[in-house]
Amino acid sequence: MDPADAMDREALAERARELADDLATRAVRAVALTWVDNAGITRVKTVPRHRLPAAAEWGIGASPVFDVFCVDDSITTSRYVGGPVGDLRLHPDLDRLTVLAAQPGWAWAPVDRWTQEGEPYPACQRRFAARMVTRLAEAGLHMKAAFEIEWFVGTDDPDGRAVPAGTGPAYGMTRLVELSDYVRDLLDALAAQDVAVEQFHPEYASGQLELSVAPTDPVGAADLVVLLRQTIRGVAARHGLRVSFAPVVTAGQVGNGQHLHFSAYTGERNIFAGGNGPYGMTGRGESTLAGLLARLPALVGVTAPSVASYLRLVPQRWAGAYRCWGRENREAALRFVTGAVGSRDTAANVEIKCCDPSANPYLTVGAVLAVVADAVDAGLRLPDEVTVDPAGLPESEQPPRLPDSLPAAIAGLERDDALAEAMGKELFEALLAVRRAEVALFADRAPSDVVAATRWAY
Repeated sequence: MDPADAMDREALAERARELADDLATRAVRAVALTWVDNAGITRVKTVPRHRLPAAAEWGIGASPVFDVFCVDDSITTSRYVGGPVGDLRLHPDLDRLTVLAAQPGWAWAPVDRWTQEGEPYPACQRRFAARMVTRLAEAGLHMKAAFEIEWFVGTDDPDGRAVPAGTGPAYGMTRLVELSDYVRDLLDALAAQDVAVEQFHPEYASGQLELSVAPTDPVGAADLVVLLRQTIRGVAARHGLRVSFAPVVTAGQVGNGQHLHFSAYTGERNIFAGGNGPYGMTGRGESTLAGLLARLPALVGVTAPSVASYLRLVPQRWAGAYRCWGRENREAALRFVTGAVGSRDTAANVEIKCCDPSANPYLTVGAVLAVVADAVDAGLRLPDEVTVDPAGLPESEQPPRLPDSLPAAIAGLERDDALAEAMGKELFEALLAVRRAEVALFADRAPSDVVAATRWAY
């Protein structure tokens, strides 16, 4: 519904009253309303339960300055966004309203941001993702997507070092035994919130865990990142633990990814299966993958957007540091997943590995949707796949590296006029302003200092 329309406002308020009554029966006292800024930080305003109808009808006020907040809460500015003047209205998406199992007495909903004049706010990241869903639909496609969530769980010692909650080996059952109560409570909380968990396991780095969930619509997948991370934090806090989604938690070690998996469909047909292209891709599927591959140097400015991202995005850490593709190649930036024989019509998907948790998930899915919409009918063809670890090839045969620093990624993003147009000047310039400000913030800092400064921000 459009909250700018009087009839829609009344309908929203009535629905919100019904939801608030239901929340009362579940002992919910307040609702957290969240959005994610250009630094990748989830920001929040809350309302008491009885104020939910007013929030749905008229929105909650918030300054647009949050779009130029940096990871350390310093504030930069941009041509269209910045400074103390102005106000927006935060309108909760009532379809996503969820009672938080790990925070008794609380519910949550993501928001769309509107101007006080009842116009869509052009720098709203969530609405950008929704616009790109519509654009893809105009090409006759719809997308299913899911993020993999990786995180560190532990504590910090008096010297500021991250101390993992378990000492078991990578992927080891020992680590699961050490954390079994925490994991049990987390899975219970997610089940209570109707989150469809598909897989959980200990990951490679010390204290690192990973969760996979069922695919859904792209905006819903981004919403789910916010809900998952809030739930993971909530359960950890009840166990006396801290959680970090930072790209790197300990300098020099494997970092956290937030890989995006997606498939695209024409009606019920998966464009990555049942065709005559590589591994059964249709022509449109191959063109989609080729378009993504060509524009990865710009996309990483969105999907790996922090200074700390480039401490993670290095070869031989399964981070996708090379601009190449390959079937089940976890060192390639684009991993093509066919699935097992007999399941490929539904299982075939693309994993974008050069994504980490400092990225705004709405910007990630929005940017990917924009590139897919541009590429799907462009008739592009893939180069040869890379079937080995790219770092093991002779230097002359290695595929190109993706940008290895945030300034290089910013330069790639600035050169992509199509992404700039898709985002709109207000959002694009605010995003670049934050990225440049963070480059300056950490310009003379050692990797260990960058990690220490960002570890608990994400």
